[in-house]
Amino acid sequence: MANLRVLKKEIDYRLEEFVFDCEMAIYFQPSNEEAVVALMEKAVDLRNALYYKANHPTEPHNASLVRKYYSAFRRDMVSSYGSMFEELSQINNK
Repeated sequence: MANLRVLKKEIDYRLEEFVFDCEMAIYFQPSNEEAVVALMEKAVDLRNALYYKANHPTEPHNASLVRKYYSAFRRDMVSSYGSMFEELSQINNK
């Protein structure tokens, strides 16, 4: 991990991309608006949880554990946003 600032920017970037896709889904399928808005709220909650986890590593004074923590954190972030995109795809396929 380069630094915490870059990680937070990546979290925000992924949220922006997801919200943009949600807005496009609402535009093309207005009948699914309530489900998509609920998913957007869930994504914002995920972003807040990721920010909290990024700011509070488990053992901040042990460099080896911090590297492992942020490596696992990045994997978790990617899989979490991936699952959000999958949920959006399922809503759009209905």
